[in-house]
Amino acid sequence: MALRKAGLIESLKKISDVKDYGDVSFESPEPKRDPNSGLISPDSTTSMIYAVKAAVSKARAELRFPVVLGGDCPALLGGLACFRDARARTGLAFIDGHEDAYAPHESLTGEAADMELGLALGLKTQGLPKKLSSLFPLVDRSEVIILGARDAEVIRKDGSSSIAGMVELHNDVEVQAGSSERIAASALSRLLTRVSAVWLHVDLDVLSTEALPAVDYPQPGGLSWVQLEPLTKAFLASTQVIGWDVTIYNPDLDRDGTFARRIVQFISNGISARPLR
Repeated sequence: MALRKAGLIESLKKISDVKDYGDVSFESPEPKRDPNSGLISPDSTTSMIYAVKAAVSKARAELRFPVVLGGDCPALLGGLACFRDARARTGLAFIDGHEDAYAPHESLTGEAADMELGLALGLKTQGLPKKLSSLFPLVDRSEVIILGARDAEVIRKDGSSSIAGMVELHNDVEVQAGSSERIAASALSRLLTRVSAVWLHVDLDVLSTEALPAVDYPQPGGLSWVQLEPLTKAFLASTQVIGWDVTIYNPDLDRDGTFARRIVQFISNGISARPLR
C-alpha cells in the first residue's frame, strides 16, 4: 500500500507495459510457533507461497516478466516454485543482507524469513506440513549465488552454521570492493553454465541502515543505493533473468514516505533496464 501511495504503478507505466495483479490472498497468520515444524504459522506461510506461485504462473502464461513485491522474503519461494513446476531449470541470484538458511528449530524467531533460502535448498525440512515440505528443494546448491550477506557472526553466535561452504557467497565487503556491473555479469555467467534461467531476489536489508532504516532487522555494514542499483540493473538487463522479487520494507518506520519513494525509484530504474520485448 505504501509503495502504491508513493506512485509505484504510475512510475512503472511510464516505462513499461505494466499489469498490476494486485495483492495475493492467503490464510491469516497465527502468532504461535508450531512445535512440530518450528515455524510461526506454517499454514499461513504455505498458503502465501502457493498464492504467489499462482500469481507468477498467471503472469508467465501472459508472457509477462513477474515482479513480486513482498513484506517478507518467503515470497521468493512462490516464484521459484512456479518455474520448477514448469520444468524450467532456474538458478537464483540472492542479493540479501542475510543468508536466511536457519533450520526452522534453530531460528530464534520462528519466522519463515529466517529460513527461506534453506527451505529452497531443501535443508532440514523435517516436521514441516506435507503441503509445504513437498515443494522443496526448489534449487540446487550449485545453482545459487549469494551477494551481500553480512550476518556470519550473528549465525555463529546463534549456534547455527553458515552455508558459505555450501553455496557461493560474497559478503557485503566483497561486493563493495568491486564493480557492481562486473560482479553481476560474472555471477550471471557462472549461473548460466548450470541453468537456463535465473530468478533475481533482492532483499532491501542488503542496504546499510543509513541507506534504508525502514527495515526490521538492521545490522552494521551493507551496501549503498549507488552500489545496489547498478548491481540489480545489470542482472535485469539479461533476458535470461526471468523474474524478480523485492522484499523487506516497514512503512511504520518511514512515516513521511521518504524511503517508499526511494524504493519506487529503485524498482522503476530496475525495470527500465529490461530489454524491450
